[in-house]
Order: sequence, then C-alpha cells, then structure tokens
Amino acid sequence: MRDMEESILGKSLEKSRRLREELKALSREERFARLQEIKYQRKKRLRYLKTLDLKSFKKGRTRQLTILHSNDLHGDFLASEAGSGMVGGVSMLSGYVNKVRNDEENVLYVIAGDMLRGSIIDSEYKGISTIEIMNLLAPEVATIGNHEIDYGLTHLLFIERCARFPIINANMYLKLHGTRLFRPFHVLEAGGIRILFIGVLTKDVLASAKQEELVGQLVDIHDAAEEVKKITDAYRTPNIDLTILLTHIGFEKDKELAAELDPGCGVDLIIGGHSHTYLEEPCEVAGIPIVQAAVGTAQIGRFDIVFDALDRCIDSYTWKLVPITEENCPRDVALEELIDKCSNDMEEKYGQILTRFARAYTHPRRNAETELGDLLAECMREQLGVDLAMIGSGSFRKDSLGPIVTRRDFREVFPYENTVIGIRLTGAQLKKMMRYILRDEAFDQNAHCEWFQFSKGFFCEYDRAKRRICRLMMNGREVQDEDVISTAIEDYHYMCMEENLGLSLEEVEKNGRPGELATDLSNVLEENLTNHETLKLDGEPRLIIR
Repeated sequence: MRDMEESILGKSLEKSRRLREELKALSREERFARLQEIKYQRKKRLRYLKTLDLKSFKKGRTRQLTILHSNDLHGDFLASEAGSGMVGGVSMLSGYVNKVRNDEENVLYVIAGDMLRGSIIDSEYKGISTIEIMNLLAPEVATIGNHEIDYGLTHLLFIERCARFPIINANMYLKLHGTRLFRPFHVLEAGGIRILFIGVLTKDVLASAKQEELVGQLVDIHDAAEEVKKITDAYRTPNIDLTILLTHIGFEKDKELAAELDPGCGVDLIIGGHSHTYLEEPCEVAGIPIVQAAVGTAQIGRFDIVFDALDRCIDSYTWKLVPITEENCPRDVALEELIDKCSNDMEEKYGQILTRFARAYTHPRRNAETELGDLLAECMREQLGVDLAMIGSGSFRKDSLGPIVTRRDFREVFPYENTVIGIRLTGAQLKKMMRYILRDEAFDQNAHCEWFQFSKGFFCEYDRAKRRICRLMMNGREVQDEDVISTAIEDYHYMCMEENLGLSLEEVEKNGRPGELATDLSNVLEENLTNHETLKLDGEPRLIIR
C-alpha cells in the first residue's frame, strides 16, 4: 500500500513539474488560458466522480487544515462589555486559538500586520510589551503592518528579535544594495501540507519610512505582484502545496493585487489587513479567496480547508468570522497575569484626572465629523495658536471619551505621539484640499481614505451630487483664493501630503517654509485638557454634506 502511495505521489510531483515547465514557456495570456482549462478539466472530473461513491474514493487522499487569522490588533488587549457579557481581549482570543489547537489536528494561526499601537501599554513600552503578549498568543507567522514601524526602523528590528515567531515582509529593502530587511517568506507544514507564506506591506509605511533614508519600498500593486512572482518562481518548489499571501495593503488593494497576479504564481489565498474590513464571506478575485478579520480582538477569521493530497490543491473550504465571547472562548490566565502586571505598573502614572466633560463625547465613524474630533481639534488649535487645526480620524483608537477623563482614558483614545507640522495654505489650496478630502472614494468605509476632524471656526458645505464646495468659511467669513491660513497637521499627513491632502509639498512650501510646532501632539492635547476644569463641546458644525 505504501509503495502504491509513493508511486502516486511521485507521479503527482512529476506531473506538477511538467506543468510548471510548460507554463514557463507560455506568455501571460496563454498561461491564464491554460490554467483555466486545467480548472475546467478538474471540475469535469469531479462531476464524473460524483456519479461514483465519492466518499470511499476520496478516503485517504484528503486532509483537513484550519487557518485562524487576525489583523490590526492595535494593542486591543482588554475585553469590553457588550450587552450582558464581555467581548474580545487577548485572553479570550488566546483561549479560542488554544481551544481550536486542541480540538483540531492541523491548525495554524497567522497575523496580517498592525500588532502594535493603539493602547497605553503598547505606547509605554514601545511595543516590547505587545510582542511579549504576542509571544504568548503564539502565532505561527505574522507580517508587518504600517504601525510596526511607528517607533522607528531600528526599534522594529529590535522588536523582531524579541519575537518568538517569524515576521515576514517581501518589500522593505536597503536602497544601497537592494537587500531585504526581513525574510520575505516562511514555509510551514501542517498534516503533511507544506504552505508558503509571503508578506506584503501597505504603501502607508512611506509616511514613517521616509525618515529612514536608507530604506526603500515596493509600493505599487504591479511591483508587489512582480515581487510575489519573483518569490514563487524561486521558492515555490515542487514540495510546496499551498501559497498564501499575508498582506497589509487594504481590502480594495487586495482585490487589485489578486487581479494583477500572474496565474503561474499559484496563489491560493490572500489574508489581509489595514482597512479594518468586516466581511460576511470571502471575496473571490481571479479565483483567489480574499479575507480580513475586521479590527481588534472581538473576532477572529477561520478557514476550514479540505486539501486534496493527490491533486495537491484545495478541494473545498469554509470561512467565517468567529466572535470572541465568553460563551465560546475560555480565558488564558497566563496572558491575563502579564497584562495585569503591565497595567498595575502604570496605574500611578496614568490614574490622574485631566478634566471633566459635560458628557461623554463620541467618535463612532472614521469618515464623518464627530463630537470628539471637533473637541480635540479645537484643543489643538487653541494650544498651538494657529488658524486651523486638523487631526486625522485614524488617530482616534476608541469611540468615546468622558465624562471624567483620566490620563489613561485619554491615552487609550489617542495613543500616538505624532509630531505637529505648521504649514500655510492659500484659500485656493484649502478649497483644492477639501475637494480632494471629500472625493467619492472617501465616503466608502472599505476604501480606507484618510478623513479629518477640524477645529472651531472652520466650516465647509459640500454637494456630493455635483462634487462641489457650496461654502467654505473661516471664522464666519467666506474664504478668498488669496487668503493665507496658518494650519497645523500631523507629520504623518505632512510626509504623505499628496496622498492625504491632494496637495504637493512644492506648492505648499511656496507660501513659506513649514516648521515643527510640537514634537508630540498627545502632550499638546493633554496639556490643554488639564488647563480646563470642565470642557463642553462648542456645538458649531464643521462639515455639512448634501
């Protein structure tokens, strides 16, 4: 029997080798047509097999594989109340992962970027505490997200050494001689199935990496597809059964990448992150299922795959988002003890009351004006003494603050230590900027465009149907093209100004040299909050969208 199995496997490997050689000799269009033909023949064969006793035919040739995946955890360590129970938190997330590992035979857990940033524990220990927690969570492999570089490249390389799991990325390299900074791929084996994982990062990393002059990135989707092809050509050897991309480029970009990939790369799945997309089911593009697990620890993605060992392909799969709740997730006591220790160490430093609000103010949506956004943008403007202050909606990491505001509460909502840059905008540039910010794409929750919160005195009325600004005012006066408005923005948006504001650095610098107004926006906001015993929202709308 064993000799027969080895003979069948040998024939399968030889068949795969011949097919790879055949595909290499074809043009891209011919390869695509040939692969489509192979898929059709397989489906035809399966339809024939269904007329037989398929269960007995397949017995012994299929294997089960479970892949659990998270993305954009952002230091979401603690469970939160939801209805009558608790939801999320790494303790129950780890409990669920361990439960599945015990219940199922072949289980892999992977993370598609942004483990860091979003909590005061992460900020206080600059990601080291997060990696210790991730070590206990024990993923088999993870890729880098844009926030992994927030503490600087040198610190990221140190954090990577602290991780007891492989961190992969295919498209960060040293400009001098093109050497990759990280291992681009990792091969895992589960139940005899060998899987090639490749890591691909978002172009948003440019905002931080621009400070690292020696570092280059492949940011274009076409470049990313070519890099994947290069890796699969070199490392997808005949003993590789599946190829999975771990990406952090956003859901829409994942779809573009899937469409751009050469079919000869043999990519089977894309597990993504960055856009925080909540899916009911996988999206298939060019025959490749694409998934994400929203954001945080309140849910986890789960693939249950039936792998055909003879044809060496996915026979069938199911996918779902599993809620992390008390009902289906045991707690991980060891993780809780580590988090409690970190929290207790910071209690004295972060327990101070900064101010009181008239009531709790909220930030429920990323792409809309919010109460909390209005309030903190005005705190920023008042403290820095500029005409206009703008805070990116993505800087807010919780959806409410107050009425009593402790330092811990504030830092959990606003954990980033972004530098503030002062620029001068003409009225014409401000109009151009607002038309760009309010473009159609920005209203799509899945597009992951940056949206901004504005300070008091700014008002814009916009007609979406006609794509035009009806009114643009500063302090009750219509903005004229020749006006000059002193504006404060975060360095993240300054360094990627064209992408975030629709303006080039060159045109803005004509109005005067930009300057650093503060090294840490969170300190600026915290200082302003402590200067007010109580704070009440001014109630003036900044945006009206018709």
